[in-house]
Amino acid sequence: MSLHETDSIVSLDNLYGTHRGWLLGWLRRSLGCSQHAADLVQDTFLRLLVRDQPISARAPRALLVRIARGLVVDHWRRDALERAYLDALVQMPEASHPSPEVRHEALQCLERIAQLLDGLKPAVREAFLLYQLGDLSHVQVAQQLGVSSRTVERHVASALLHCYKACFETPQ
Repeated sequence: MSLHETDSIVSLDNLYGTHRGWLLGWLRRSLGCSQHAADLVQDTFLRLLVRDQPISARAPRALLVRIARGLVVDHWRRDALERAYLDALVQMPEASHPSPEVRHEALQCLERIAQLLDGLKPAVREAFLLYQLGDLSHVQVAQQLGVSSRTVERHVASALLHCYKACFETPQ
């Protein structure tokens, strides 16, 4: 965000003191849980702290909402992943259940994968997942999606490149 010469900036302390209560109420209504809302309020202000950029006083609530919405989406995605993972565990024999540490690591990996795939177009993501997880060939994926095999090859290559860049390139 670039500030125009006429824009004033607000300190993080001032923003926190002025808008923390409002943000907490907004998140509490969105999530239906006071504890999660309080956590996300802190995470929102932490994001502002670590981004180390001036904060415009022109629309501070819009900035807070934009950051908080992203955190809410992340929260819901984590929650859905955890439920799906725990549902899958229920299907396994109890003797095969992983330790709590392994479960935690697996959930973190699943969350990272979900974040990587979020940046893909839906058609690319679907082709990639069918190919990688569905154990289908390019031709089988193409038939299922109603596209050409060459399109599936491009989608899979695009998804792999996207994931590679997200994992190994440093932000500029």
